[in-house]
Amino acid sequence: MTTTHTIDASGQTFGRVASAAAKFLMGKTTPDYVANKVADVRVNIINAKLTKMSDARMDNTLHERYSGFPGGFKTATNREIITKKGWKALYELAVYGMLPPNKLRPLMMKHLTITD
Repeated sequence: MTTTHTIDASGQTFGRVASAAAKFLMGKTTPDYVANKVADVRVNIINAKLTKMSDARMDNTLHERYSGFPGGFKTATNREIITKKGWKALYELAVYGMLPPNKLRPLMMKHLTITD
């Protein structure tokens, strides 16, 4: 039986919404939680563009990536990610980082839906 959780992000803090989504995806809120199985839970985040985030958090938080080539280290702020890719990409990045780093993480991320 699939459980669907809908999180309305309007007026809520970005990190709290992302951590709530991560807890639901891991299955920690269900009574039959098992760490080595993907929970049968779907998470929908709606109104992502209405999330609260301070200007300092927008400009001072850096996300890093590395291409593997010399000189391939790049950083981006939250504001840059939002303007280029939207709130959906920022939520995916945050929730992905909050999930356990194992083979189940990509399977859990398939159960996440974000709408602006």
